[in-house]
Amino acid sequence: MGKLRRGEECAWHTSEAEEVLRALDTGAESGLSDEEAARRLDEWGPNELEERSGRGPWAILWEQFTSAMIVILIVAAVASAFLGDYEDSIAIAVIIVLNAALGFGQEYRAERAMVALKQLSAPTVRVRREGHVREVSARELVPGDVVLLEAGNLVPADGRLLEETGLRVQESSLTGESEPVEKAPPALGEEDLPLGERADMVYSSTVVSKGRGLYVVTETGMATELGKIATMIQTAGQEQTPLQRRLDQVGKVLALAALAIVGVVFALGLLRGENLEVMFLTAVSLAVAAVPEGLPAVVTIALALGAQSMLRRRALIRKLPAVETLGSVTVICSDKTGTLTENRMTATVVEVAGHTVELGSESRAVSEHQAEDGGPVTAVSVDPALALLLGGGALCNDALLEDDEGDGLRAIGDPTEGALVVAAAHEGLKKPELESALPRVGEIAFDSERKRMTTVHQVLPDQGSGMPWDLS
Repeated sequence: MGKLRRGEECAWHTSEAEEVLRALDTGAESGLSDEEAARRLDEWGPNELEERSGRGPWAILWEQFTSAMIVILIVAAVASAFLGDYEDSIAIAVIIVLNAALGFGQEYRAERAMVALKQLSAPTVRVRREGHVREVSARELVPGDVVLLEAGNLVPADGRLLEETGLRVQESSLTGESEPVEKAPPALGEEDLPLGERADMVYSSTVVSKGRGLYVVTETGMATELGKIATMIQTAGQEQTPLQRRLDQVGKVLALAALAIVGVVFALGLLRGENLEVMFLTAVSLAVAAVPEGLPAVVTIALALGAQSMLRRRALIRKLPAVETLGSVTVICSDKTGTLTENRMTATVVEVAGHTVELGSESRAVSEHQAEDGGPVTAVSVDPALALLLGGGALCNDALLEDDEGDGLRAIGDPTEGALVVAAAHEGLKKPELESALPRVGEIAFDSERKRMTTVHQVLPDQGSGMPWDLS
């Protein structure tokens, strides 16, 4: 298998790890050199999705003047000025400018907000370069980089797995599969396997829920599977919203009606012997009068108010007509996991010693006593049977516990394991404290035959008696 160039078709999942490394001219232990990484970055570009359909300020402004109704108003303003009716001409021009300003302001702010979201600081990743592990921005990854993964990491680019230890990856954002997928380095035999079954590959935007691994980057940026989806979305043709279609229809009907009025009045006046110039000016005046100058402004103001109302509810509208479209929706078909939900589970009820306990209510008793310095101290008392169950669930567990100041307790890792860790923490049994008192000294990983995971913990001197259950 020779060296491959960017864009060449290759079934990475059917190739042995050594073949992939040779094809990418890299090494699992050494990685790329700094010079080679810089050269590939210049050649293939940064590891980020391109906004191919982004609209600049001039494009957004031009769109405000392209609808049929606005074109008619522009013609009406010019005709009014030609007839010497400068007051009407100025009034129509003000309406046109107001309409364009409202539409441009809303859509330009939305575009800027989208750009700002995209330009948030890119995550850093650990890579092997020149035989050393370094932290670099995910934007700087190139094919051939050897990346280290651990629980909680966002996979920064597509790649072929080289090593793993209990690695499970949450791929719901790409495949819709809610359960984490087990990964393994051995090459697969079938070329046409769907993404969710390629156990020796990891893909951009997915999250490591458990274990750790080492992989070599095969594709970055728009060449990743996520980038292919982005390309299909960005190259799809834009369609008018129902409101835009109706307004264009109204504009065309009004234009035809105005032309008919102009023709009829002009012809009848000439037949009656009226002056040619007078009849022309009269016919044009009637045509201008038939145009509802205030309609576009009223519609734009109503949509802008709707967009502002939705923004207060954390919904960002990029194009004003989309407000009316969303209001007309009767059925929404959506993937649930990771879209409507956060793919986070919660333990609410447990069965302990023949009775049911609702977590967060009767499961613990809080009392106050006086400390030696006279200040109040809150003590948490947990039922020993419940403490043993929740403590065991937190210890026989690979999920990590974080305490976010704004969001409270949050688990990183497998959603099911995370629910157990958070449930234990809410009852006063935080995993870091449990592991400090009962360090893990051995484990048997979960497998489909045993249908369980087993961990062995050491009871440190003078630590076991401090647990809610009596280990002394």
